[in-house]
Amino acid sequence: MFDIEENLKKLPDTPGVYMHKDKIGQVIYVGKAISLKNRVRQYFQSSYQNSSPKVKAMVSHIASFEYITCGSEMEALILECNLIKKYMPKYNVLLRDDKTYPYIMVTTSEEYPRVVKTRRIAKDGNRYFGPYSDVGAVNRIVDLLTSVYMMKRCSKTDFPKNFRPCLNYHIGVCRGVCIGKANPEEYRKDVDEILEFLEGKDQSLIQKMRARMEEASEKLRFEEAAKWRDAMTAAAELKETQRVTMINGKDLDIVLPVKSEKQSFIVLFSVRDGKLSGRETFPIQSEEEDTRKDLVGAFLKQYYSQWANVPPEILVEEEPEEKELLEEFLSRDGRKVKIIEPKRGVKRKLLDLTKSDIVEMTKTLETKAETRKEQELLVYREMETLAEEGGFVRSRERQGKPFRVESYDISNTNGVDSVGAMVVFCGSKPVRKDYRKFKIRTVEGPNDYGSLQEVLFRRFRRALQGDPSFSIYPDVIMMDGGLGQVSSACQVLDALGLSKKMLVVGLAKDDHHRTRAVVFRDGREILLHDHPILFHYSGTVQEEVHRFAITFHHQLHTKNTMHSMLEDIPGVGEKRRTELLYHFKTMDAIRKASVEQLMEVPSVTEPVARNIVKFFQENKKEPLLGEKNIYK
Repeated sequence: MFDIEENLKKLPDTPGVYMHKDKIGQVIYVGKAISLKNRVRQYFQSSYQNSSPKVKAMVSHIASFEYITCGSEMEALILECNLIKKYMPKYNVLLRDDKTYPYIMVTTSEEYPRVVKTRRIAKDGNRYFGPYSDVGAVNRIVDLLTSVYMMKRCSKTDFPKNFRPCLNYHIGVCRGVCIGKANPEEYRKDVDEILEFLEGKDQSLIQKMRARMEEASEKLRFEEAAKWRDAMTAAAELKETQRVTMINGKDLDIVLPVKSEKQSFIVLFSVRDGKLSGRETFPIQSEEEDTRKDLVGAFLKQYYSQWANVPPEILVEEEPEEKELLEEFLSRDGRKVKIIEPKRGVKRKLLDLTKSDIVEMTKTLETKAETRKEQELLVYREMETLAEEGGFVRSRERQGKPFRVESYDISNTNGVDSVGAMVVFCGSKPVRKDYRKFKIRTVEGPNDYGSLQEVLFRRFRRALQGDPSFSIYPDVIMMDGGLGQVSSACQVLDALGLSKKMLVVGLAKDDHHRTRAVVFRDGREILLHDHPILFHYSGTVQEEVHRFAITFHHQLHTKNTMHSMLEDIPGVGEKRRTELLYHFKTMDAIRKASVEQLMEVPSVTEPVARNIVKFFQENKKEPLLGEKNIYK
């Protein structure tokens, strides 16, 4: 048994991080200290009986503690931040935002950089911008910049002699970096303009698009002119949130806490190139006695630790505790970051402007939070009713938590390229990181029952084998179909001994293909017109699993359809196939070519040429539609 008094005597007088744990070993609080010996002992002194209710509650649950020594207070701060993210302790102020935001990466480490979307940042010599909360905006920016500046699209960096360009070059959307057609100086100049645009300076891009639009219009190429006009509109839309210019060309963030009886938030305003350009809100898990300074300090540590580039100034209403240490933590790669509480001047006016902006917003945030909670509660009650009707009892550790729901669907074209899809919901929210795709292996033809059984068997066999990516079991499986699908699923679960771990229901449709009822294993039904919340929820799950399955099937079917018959010839791979099509223009010309004509292609040797002739003599197939005229 852990002896707190004995372990307190062993604490070192050095900087470090400590973790308080409850009686079942869960980390309930993470803190840092300049002296572990002095800081940790304070929690167990009688003077702490006069502390806030939050601290009293935490101390009453401490059954043990651990600590990690560090070389400095800065090391302790970084480690504290990482451990809070890892354990999400109950008594820490927590940034309740677990999304992985996208970044825009300019691959400046490459000779000819590309513009791509990514969700991970690394110290690899590339430039990162973000994170952004709007994935759609990121996609539009990447497409716009790549199209306007004709940036390299492929990830290849080394191109051998006689390399043949891809289709992008032939249709005029790539400069031909792979064949030395791109001017390095012009390319670098365009990259610099892209970097300026991503830093908030958009004039060069707008001017370039306007010039191209006017040039196309003068030459009566009206479709091309319309394209540049639309591109200018898209660029303007990306900037239309900029509402005011106050700081001369500076980048900074404004961090303001919003604390109410029901919910706490951090509101983050972004100023780029002197323009107030965006606002985001972040829910914060906190206690009543947590001050506004506490919220701001916790946010600065947890949020900016994931940023590649922190703006040089962060404005706050009140300076957080350990301001100097936080500034050192946020300053990276030689760039200094200052946390400022402005008292007067333009920055104070900007702070006052944003403060007035959040007064009305606070009411909206609370309303939205309450609405989300109510929706989750309604879904939870409907799922509880469903479980009760189905005779399913959740395990003790799962009770009170949102129901985990899995749904499965099969998609194919007359039994060809058959795939299975699995989607996951936790309460009313999809858990996309847990979605899974399956290529059907053992079932031939349009056999949906057999395909479903294969998918379920593979999914739960891997769970039983301890595969961590399949380790979490659902509370409910919603089969897209009636009693037949439910019976097929139950046969698999019975065989694996898992029937009691989850409830299987079907979503039966009427003659008009509308979902009408939930079907249980024994044939009983719950009519959905009497349960509008369950009707809406099950419909959302159904639509999502349909979408996911059909998308995967289309991707696989398209890939298999576009497979060239040339790749079935011994000695012909992707490179030779491309060169043959580039040289002969059509599959029909390749089919009719002699050995000598085929050998005119640089990479085609005599044995390969004979294999090609022999293949077409033995296989009188028509070329695929996409291969008939691919380079004309």
